[in-house]
Amino acid sequence: MTPEEFVEKWRQTELSEIAASHEHFIDICHMLGELTPAYADPEGTNFCFEKAVTVIAPASKGSKGDSGFVDVWKRGCFAWEYKRKGKYNTLNDAYRQLYQYRDALDNPPLSVVCDISTIEIRTHFPGFPTERIILKLEEIPGRLDVLRRLFTHPDSFKPFKTRAAVTADAANEFGQLADRLIDRHTTGRHDPGAQKIAHFLMKLMFCLFAEDTELLPAQTFTRLLKRCLIAPEQFEARAEQLFTLMRTGGEFGNDIIPWFNGGLFDEQPAIALKHGDLMVLQRIAQLDWSGVEPSIFGTLFERILDPDKRAQIGAHYTSREDILLVIQPVIMQPLQRQWAALQEQFAPDLKTYADLPAAKRSKAARKLEARLDAFRENLGKLRVLDSACGSGNFLYVALQQLLELDEQVVIFARRHDLALRSLPWIKPTQMHGIELNPYAAELAQVVIWIGYLQWLKERGLDVPDQPILDKLECIENRDAILDLSDPKHPAPAKWPEADFIVGNPPFLGDKLMRAGLGHAYVESLRKSYDGLPGGIDLCAYWFDLAHGYMKHNPAARAGLLATQNIRGGANRKVLEAICRDGSIFNAHSDREWILEGANVHVSIVCFDCGSETVRVLNGANVETIHANLTAGVDVVQARHLSENDSVSFLGSCKGGPFDIDWHEARQLLADGGNPNGRPNSDVLRSVMNSEDILSRTGPRWIIDNADRDVADASHYAAPHRCVVSRVKPKRDGNRDKWLRENWWRPQRMRPEMRHAITPYERYLVTPTTSKYRIFLWLPERVLPDHQLIVFARADDCFFGLMHASVHELWARSQGTQLREVESGFRYTPTSTFETFPFPWPPGKEDVKHPAYKRISEAAKELNELRERWLNPPEWIEPLAARIDATDQFLDVPAEARPLIRQSAIMALAAKDDRLKKRTLTNLYNERPTWLKLAHEKLDRAVLAAYAATDPAGQWAESLAEVFTDTGPGQPLPPNHPLIAKRGEAEKRILENLLRLNHARAGE
Repeated sequence: MTPEEFVEKWRQTELSEIAASHEHFIDICHMLGELTPAYADPEGTNFCFEKAVTVIAPASKGSKGDSGFVDVWKRGCFAWEYKRKGKYNTLNDAYRQLYQYRDALDNPPLSVVCDISTIEIRTHFPGFPTERIILKLEEIPGRLDVLRRLFTHPDSFKPFKTRAAVTADAANEFGQLADRLIDRHTTGRHDPGAQKIAHFLMKLMFCLFAEDTELLPAQTFTRLLKRCLIAPEQFEARAEQLFTLMRTGGEFGNDIIPWFNGGLFDEQPAIALKHGDLMVLQRIAQLDWSGVEPSIFGTLFERILDPDKRAQIGAHYTSREDILLVIQPVIMQPLQRQWAALQEQFAPDLKTYADLPAAKRSKAARKLEARLDAFRENLGKLRVLDSACGSGNFLYVALQQLLELDEQVVIFARRHDLALRSLPWIKPTQMHGIELNPYAAELAQVVIWIGYLQWLKERGLDVPDQPILDKLECIENRDAILDLSDPKHPAPAKWPEADFIVGNPPFLGDKLMRAGLGHAYVESLRKSYDGLPGGIDLCAYWFDLAHGYMKHNPAARAGLLATQNIRGGANRKVLEAICRDGSIFNAHSDREWILEGANVHVSIVCFDCGSETVRVLNGANVETIHANLTAGVDVVQARHLSENDSVSFLGSCKGGPFDIDWHEARQLLADGGNPNGRPNSDVLRSVMNSEDILSRTGPRWIIDNADRDVADASHYAAPHRCVVSRVKPKRDGNRDKWLRENWWRPQRMRPEMRHAITPYERYLVTPTTSKYRIFLWLPERVLPDHQLIVFARADDCFFGLMHASVHELWARSQGTQLREVESGFRYTPTSTFETFPFPWPPGKEDVKHPAYKRISEAAKELNELRERWLNPPEWIEPLAARIDATDQFLDVPAEARPLIRQSAIMALAAKDDRLKKRTLTNLYNERPTWLKLAHEKLDRAVLAAYAATDPAGQWAESLAEVFTDTGPGQPLPPNHPLIAKRGEAEKRILENLLRLNHARAGE
């Protein structure tokens, strides 16, 4: 059969669907030279007519294929459904039916619906937008390749761009239009007029989406653009007319505009566009707006509209899969259990129903349908709240999941010959949000509605009766944690009623809150939440509000993200309260996440009032999840040990530009003539921070007036001039009275720390945050920065106990992983060191005990090996000789000469190609055999000391191997034979340590 003969035959045919379908498809096969199903696959395994869809109960008499058959099916290619020509909306009906059967048909990549006069092909490729290809009967002779590819190359229909790429293109193109309008109409993106522009752009965006999803008549907006390209001065009036009709409904030229509703299409006027703007907008309109991905579109568009996020436009975004880590356990898990229980209850009734004669089935069907609809109606009453919703990503994914559960009920009913309405009970107005950013708050509403309408269209479902959009009022633009309606009496904010609370609260650390939010706001916040510790991070307030909400709404469930700080220090208090009054039922203690385009580590915490019986931590079932997001031994119960007091301290904090480089330090040291006759070395000190000790940086010095009044400090003339010119101007404008009045002094002098280390020639330090928990010695004359934890001890045994894997295991159990992947863990003295039980209380060691000597020897060996690797004498001594040959320090006071000389050597070493690679971080990344063996020797010695001093415990030197196979505290490779053994050993050690802690605390 030729294409022309095919067209002529079927143009004149008026047969029923049943009569026409097989012959029409066979004619297509003959026209294309393809084998028909009977010839290609006689057994009908992979290619057949009337493909039966798996059903649980038999269909009723007369239901034919509508309930359980597809007209044509070819595995891996297509499912094909016919409808009678000319029947109203038949193709949408056919597509809706095919979509519901896709799972039972092995998810063919293409759905084809046909009413003889028209063939529609819709694509289904994961991660790609659904596209529709339409073939009219008369077009077939010129488009045979399209039909042929259905049979031979279905993958050729895969869209060119993924949903993510389409979405990124749409957002980026809109960015250009946003730039043009903001540059022309405002003084910048923080100008109040920028919000009006953002609102206008959202209207344009929704018009484009509505046009491409046929909510607006075809080409309505595109035709408007084309006309205004010729007459740009008409755009404002025509756009305003269209927006008004979308608010109310009505005629727009020859088109009937549906009633969309107010809210988005409010009475704010359109903005005039110039010819260049319209050219950009026309290019935007050519994109396929039906294929945007709502779960990321909001993020990308928000970055365009929000000036503070403009630089993140090309950065990564949080994926749908990540968001499901919250939505699934909090919202869907209990609902899916309810649905499974309902299906189990239905089983006997369905069997009875299937056996009824046709005459008695109608009444029974109505009862069964009513029970199913009651479940769906309940889904339609649930409320989800994201109280930091941003542009609505979490709410959109929650909406999508609820819609899919509703769809499962409809498919279940169809498979049992029951009829439920296909339109879901779920509505976008069930999604509630609170968002302070006005751009994001409005955008969230639009994104949620776009996602909902897109979901309906992809399934061939009709949009809701007019108005198409309900009032967009479910997202509130306000502060989510603080009510400042009465500035004199700030109070915690109140949240709307909700069954589920989810979201990603803002990550802002305690020390950054004042700079980011303002002093007055933070003071109001602390005052309003007087039951919480003062030093908590911003996100902790969301946890506290959710916890308080559950006290009055015990059926509610919550799932929130936080920085890793939430499980340690002061922040952990909110989780301790949650565990005391309820339970954490699902958590990820350490999860990679995308935050503002950066890959960070977060904790995910899902909690309720204790009704959930299943506990899952990091994907594994556990009995209990503790407040530090661990299972097993609850080290949160560890008590403060007074015996560990007065040993650990925070390093000093400058609070101003007191730093000088070593060259300037050398000049100031040589500068004499002070009125008090004292050298400048009295107020100049070498300083080190965590970066200095972990990598190889250039040396730094500080002007240190910590313990001097201004008169005394001024007697050191040259250093004082530096402070007056560099520090005082910054301090003069500081809101802190003490800093203004004591402008010549470092901010936190740490007199207790300075006094504690003075008696020693060296003291121990560890970084507050680091990838590896490393301890090392610093000379007393070097000042430790606030990024270091200082320990006022100088003996090798203490070094060994601190650097042993037993202490690191305790530290990691009590500490928290940081946002940045490479930053590792935070060491908090209060929860880590001050609770750690040593074999002997600090200062009361038995120095004659063999275990003490063994630890000391192993520790000294580790330190010497490490120092020898870091600074090989054969490489360092030539550098020192170069420095000494210059005699450049002869004018420096003798007591300061060794340190400034060392600074000069360090400066040369930092530039040496061999030495600059020799850093502690690189060493522990590489973890050579000699280092592993040295740590294993130390671990065995420490375990032996615990065994000797704690006869009641279960300690064994052999446990050391589970720590040192890859290094102390480091994860073993997947499937490593020691994984199970390590887990048991760590549990035993933590149990021993916790028991010792309680015993030492007098419990």
